[in-house]
Amino acid sequence: MPDQDTAEFRPAPERTSAALWVLLAALVCAVAAGAAWWFWLRPVELALAPPPVVAAPPAPAAPTPAPEASGPQNPVDALAPPDAALPALAESDARVAELLAQLLGRDKLAVFLQTDGFVRRVVATVDNLGRAHAPSSMWPVQPTPQRFVVDGTGDAPTTVAAGNAARYSTFLAFAEAVPMEAAVALYARLYPLFQQAYEELGYPRRYFNDRLVAVLDQLLLAPEPAGPLQVKLTPVNTEVPNLRPWVRYEFVDPALEALPSGQKILLRMGPANEARAKALIRELRKRVATSGVARK
Repeated sequence: MPDQDTAEFRPAPERTSAALWVLLAALVCAVAAGAAWWFWLRPVELALAPPPVVAAPPAPAAPTPAPEASGPQNPVDALAPPDAALPALAESDARVAELLAQLLGRDKLAVFLQTDGFVRRVVATVDNLGRAHAPSSMWPVQPTPQRFVVDGTGDAPTTVAAGNAARYSTFLAFAEAVPMEAAVALYARLYPLFQQAYEELGYPRRYFNDRLVAVLDQLLLAPEPAGPLQVKLTPVNTEVPNLRPWVRYEFVDPALEALPSGQKILLRMGPANEARAKALIRELRKRVATSGVARK
């Protein structure tokens, strides 16, 4: 799972049932809302006196009706019907945590997941994995307890230590042990909650499962470098001592540093772990990408 950082929640608009998120989050890191309200803030222009009416204006044409939403590209009802009586999103934590505990076990739930605001955490993080930053404050999973380690010290460029990959092994093993079919079925049962959270994030008339499939596809395109990755400390112009320098590392290669946050997390996991994660991502995508599946 990725390293903790201190970034704020993603500022620009553009965790999946708990079990499903465990799969995704463990793969990639064990991985806005707000419309543009400028319209309401514009100064109101002063109305000018209208010119004298010399002729009746023609009747305005009937407005062109807005096109209807085309619907989801990957409908979730092709997987399983939703639960008939779901709690309200704001009151869903207890129900979601109980279903997660039934699937994963209460001990694993406590170790690996953050269940407060779980649905909103999942939705925000999945969306953020496809963007430049995925703030740890929004993760539905617990960050790894160890620190990100490199081979050198100081501000000079160095390489990611080979031993850093071991930090992700426990989480990957946990993800590989999650029953995929049961996880996807639970995702479908709870999907209306995730869809609501996605719309509240700032995406009306768009569909969370489509965004999930797009992010999975993006993760599968993460590069697979053959050699050690060079990193450097991000410069900080302040006299205040930085007590957590391990969260400031960035890739020396500007092409790698420009990758979406989810792809960079995969790179930090090491090549062997990245291959394991991608194998799970492919299996997950086969199930949630339903565009070619007959609807039930």
